[in-house]
This record gives sequence, structure tokens and C-alpha cells, in this order.
Amino acid sequence: MFALTGDHGMTTFDKAIGNEILAAIERAGYQGSSSARTASRQPAPATVGQEVVDVPVWRLRDYHDDDLDQAMRVWDQSRQADEPLPVFPVSEVMACARAGEPAVVAVVGDELVGMAVAQGQGERAWIVMVALATRWRHKGIGSGLLAELERRLRARGVRRISALLPAAAAGTQALENSGYRAVHGLTYHEKFELLGAPDAGLLATLGGRLLPAGLWEAMAGMEKEKQVIEQRIVLPLAEPGLAERHGVAPPKAVILFGPPGTGKTSFAKAVASRLGWPFVELFPSRLAAGASSGLAASLREAFAELAELDSVVLFIDEVEEIAGTRSGLAVDPGHGVTNELLKLIPSFREHQDRLLVCATNSVRSLDQAFLRPGRFDYVIPVGPPDPTARAAIWTRYLGPNAATVDVKGLVVATAMFTPADIEFAARKGAQSAFERDVLDQRGSPATAADYLAAIADTRPTLSDGAIAEFEQDTDRYTRL
Repeated sequence: MFALTGDHGMTTFDKAIGNEILAAIERAGYQGSSSARTASRQPAPATVGQEVVDVPVWRLRDYHDDDLDQAMRVWDQSRQADEPLPVFPVSEVMACARAGEPAVVAVVGDELVGMAVAQGQGERAWIVMVALATRWRHKGIGSGLLAELERRLRARGVRRISALLPAAAAGTQALENSGYRAVHGLTYHEKFELLGAPDAGLLATLGGRLLPAGLWEAMAGMEKEKQVIEQRIVLPLAEPGLAERHGVAPPKAVILFGPPGTGKTSFAKAVASRLGWPFVELFPSRLAAGASSGLAASLREAFAELAELDSVVLFIDEVEEIAGTRSGLAVDPGHGVTNELLKLIPSFREHQDRLLVCATNSVRSLDQAFLRPGRFDYVIPVGPPDPTARAAIWTRYLGPNAATVDVKGLVVATAMFTPADIEFAARKGAQSAFERDVLDQRGSPATAADYLAAIADTRPTLSDGAIAEFEQDTDRYTRL
């Protein structure tokens, strides 16, 4: 990490200094509006052969609440895969923007291509976000965003502006171009407030835990599913005030369905990590094993204990074990358990800051009463990874070897693989290379041949029949 800081005047910011800055901005090609709320820049036309091609104009304006979705996409594009987590998480950044702190976006037509947010107190301000869409970098947008932030901060009496960023993060070059100097040799310290003793003890009793930050960002591939889960689940829960203003009710219970190994559990954990809520997984088999008074009573006791937590993501995998289609026979022991769960879900939904995530490999086997609207807000398919997703997953698990291994060849060879299958094959290939290096001591990394051999030894989870069944279930049960 390193800090960039700028001193903006040693006494006061008078009109002459302001005019100088405005003149400098105009010399750079910006056009200011009479209201001083927006600025735009029309780049010089580009020449391709003998043809002159107009480069689209971009302009600056205030951040609006309905920019949130596009801002999140630009934020994701700005961060590199191996980049450390930002000092200011996106929830804090958006809270600053909504609280009236300086927040500026760059747009091309209706597309948001950049955003910068600052937070000031007295004479000191911190730039908490500089985000740029990938294809709009190195076009002067970052410097334009910073110039507009600085103008607004000066009007508030700010004299010193700083930013704390990972090396080579988006916006670093713009900061340096705008006169900020890098300060090296600093160590950033941080401490998170831990759970209170009562919550920590109860969480341990339930077998739950606080998951490490960054699990959401580490989810490679499956971008379509990730976008749906973020838009429908994460954002309304992370931004409840904004959701309420738009009439969006944050979800309380969702179902994830799809073939085994497609990442349903990983998504549930990533949501808990992103929200910073404790994660508790209930295992029906364990509840049954320790239930002297019956599984239904054990389930009721677990939900009663969960109600004492301030916030929680409750995950039930293979929920069909306790919510399968009832046979209609009076002696069916599954009736009582399914009925109990159906009664517990409405009471669970009454509490704030909690989310029930149920996962199943066979959504068609769930009881129809369980699937009705009112109990679950969304029923979301999590299917097999497409070639683009498989490439991202392979790249993640190959690590530095991705630069020397033919990833496209591995993608083609794993058409029926789930993310879990790919992880297993990648680990098996790396293990093979490790064992070889122990014997010959040549220091040679794993090769494509190692991974292809591992793929050949791995039985894929998916089949044509499983994929056809999933596609049918997607058409019939998906509720978004």
C-alpha cells in the first residue's frame, strides 16, 4: 500500500486561484457549464488511414441513486484479480455518496464509465474511490474526475487531500498526473470490531462463524449467476435505505438450485462474506442424529437460537431432505418435518438483517407448498459453467502457471466439468508436477500435459441428461 497526498493552498482559496484552475481545465480541453455542476471533454478526432473517426464525448455530473448498478459494474472492472481489498469498501463509498459527500461520475451517453468519491472533515479529505471502466482508461477521465472533486472540496475549505490505494490500482496514474505525490514506507493498520461475547458464544454453539472478507471478489467465472445474486440479494441487503426509497423489499429467503458442484455453497458463503454477517449452516442429518425429541423439534430449537443473533446468513444444503414432496400418507414421518419448516420460515422472515439460503440439486423434488411465493423471494438457477466461466475458473486455480499453460485447451477438455471438478483436476495436476519435481529437482512447473492427464483421471459430474434436466427445471421453477 502507499498513500498519495496533495496540499491545495497554504492560506485561503481565493477567486484568482479558482480562475487559474478553471483556465487550466479549459486548456486541457474541458468545457464547464454555467451551473458549475458538470464538465465535459471532447477528445480530438482519431485518424484511421485517411478516415477521421470521432471519439465519443464524455462528461461529468453528480452521482444519482439510480447510478448504483452501473457504478458497481465499473467498480468491479477497476479491480485487478490479485489486487488487495480496498481500504474503503463499496458499502462505505456508497454511504458517503448518499450522505452528500462529493461524488462525481463520468458518462458517455447513458453509460457510466467512471466515478470518484471523496469524504471530507475540516481541512482534510480522503478520496475513497476512483473507478474507471476498462475500455475508458488512459483517456483523461480519471484526471477530470479528480479535478471536479478538488473543486468541490475547495469550496468546503479542504486544504489537504489524500488517497490510500494498492500499487497500480485504477486512478493511481490520474492522481500522479494531478500533482499528488506518492508517500512510501508507510504501514497500514486496521482492526475489526469483533462479535460481542453473547453472539460469539451462540455462534460457536450453532457451529457458525464470521467468514473472511474477499470471498465475493474471489468468485471466479459464473458471472451471469454472480450478477443476478448481487442485484437481487446482495445490493438490497447492503443498501436497505436506498432499496426502501425505490420500493424494493430486501430478500429474506432464497433457493439456489442446480447440479452438484456448481457453486451453490460457495455463493452462499460469498454473500455472507460480502455482507459481513455470520454464516451458519444447518445440516439436516446432524439435526436428526442429535434429536432425542425428533427432527422437527430439533429444527424448531435451532431456529429459536438463531433468532437471538443480530444478523445471520442461514444456509441449508440439500434442503430436499427436510422439504421433499409429501407422500400424502398419514404415517409419513417426513410430514412433520416439512410442516415445521413451512411454519418456521414466516417467523424467520419477520426479523431484519437475516437471510435464509436453501440449496438443492433437485428442485423438482421439493414440496410445492415450500416453493410458493411468500416463503421464498427468489428461486435462482446456478448451472454448469460456460466456456468463458471455465476459462476464468481454470485461470484462478492455475495461478502463475496460467501464463504458460494453454488454458483454451483445458477449457475444451472440461466441457462437462463443474467448478468443483475443475478445482479437483487443477489440484491433481499440480500435485503430479510437485511429485515429479521432488524426484528430479529440476524446478519445472506443471505443464498442460499434467493438467490434461488429471482431467482424464477425473470423472465429470455433469452428463447430457443432467444438463437437460437442469434446463427443464430452469424454465419451470426459476423466479427472479
